[in-house]
Amino acid sequence: MVADSNSQIAWHRAQIRKHRAALKQIETARHNFGEIAGSKTTAQSHKTVAELKRKIRDSERIVAAYERQTRRPLTTDFGTLASAPWSKWNGSDSPDRR
Repeated sequence: MVADSNSQIAWHRAQIRKHRAALKQIETARHNFGEIAGSKTTAQSHKTVAELKRKIRDSERIVAAYERQTRRPLTTDFGTLASAPWSKWNGSDSPDRR
């Protein structure tokens, strides 16, 4: 992974990793140990999972917006386009359409 020069984006990437690890831990524990029907911990667990998913989604949205603004498309520079074989640009990868 490339280091970010924007500290806010680096923080969001770290939060995504942290929240995904916590979500994985909760879901793994739920799968391994099961849930007791009607228990208060089940409701709290569902609330925690929903909150983690919301935080992940929000951070991913911020990082994606940043990447759209700062990164140039990787395959549209002149060198890449000039070296690409035109026969490969037919829109279909089937070898029988030559």
